[in-house]
Amino acid sequence: MFERIKKAFQRDTGDRKDPAPSSQMMHGPLSEWAASRGMSFSSGLGSSVSMGGKVGGRPWKMELGKPTRDYIHGEELRARAELGVDDDVAALIINRPLKDMLERRAYGMITDTLQTTADPRLPEEMRWLAMYDEIGWEGPPQEFWSRYAVLADTREHALAWVDNSLVDLLMSWPEPAPAPANAFMVVLLRGKCYLRMRHQPAETATLDHATTIFTSACESALDVFGK
Repeated sequence: MFERIKKAFQRDTGDRKDPAPSSQMMHGPLSEWAASRGMSFSSGLGSSVSMGGKVGGRPWKMELGKPTRDYIHGEELRARAELGVDDDVAALIINRPLKDMLERRAYGMITDTLQTTADPRLPEEMRWLAMYDEIGWEGPPQEFWSRYAVLADTREHALAWVDNSLVDLLMSWPEPAPAPANAFMVVLLRGKCYLRMRHQPAETATLDHATTIFTSACESALDVFGK
C-alpha cells in the first residue's frame, strides 16, 4: 500500500466540529459509575476526569476529556493498561472510516512534492497502518468487517487476540450507539493495551460498554500472550 506509506515514514517518530456534549455530564454520576465498577475516580481541569482500576491484577487508567488527536472531535475517551504481555505482539482494531481517512492523509503527505520529511506531529497510528497487514478470517459476520479492520504483525496474533466474545462486544453497542464513523481503536503494542475513541454519544452506557470492550481486550491478551 503506497510502498508501505514510504516505509512507514522511515520509522520517524471533515466534518463539522460538534460541541463537547459530555462536558454537560455531572461528575457525580460519573463518580458513582466508577465506584460501581470498583474504579478510582478523580476530576481535573474543566470537564476532564480520570478513572483507574485493575484487570488481571494489572493496573489500567482511563481518561475522558479534551482530545489529543485532531481526528477526534468533541471529547475523547482513552485508556491504557500495562499488561506486561509479549512485547513482540502488535495488533489493532480500528473502525474503517478512521482507517480510510488516515490512509488518505498519509498518501496526500507522501505525494506532496513540497513536503520532504514526515511531520513529527503526525499520529503514530498512521505508521501502524503502513507497518502491519490487514487480517481477515471466516467467523465474524460481514457487518463486523464492514465496520472494523484488524491489523497485526502476524495472522496468528490477530486470530488469537480478537476472539468471538470481543467481536460480539464490538458489534453490540447499547442504544443510543456510537455511529460507525466515530473514531475508534483498540491497540495491543509493546506489552500494553490502548483504547482511543470519540465519546459520542456522551452517555454512561457508551462509557460502560467501551470499558467492557477495553478490559475484555486486555483479558484476551493476558490469556494468550501473557508471560
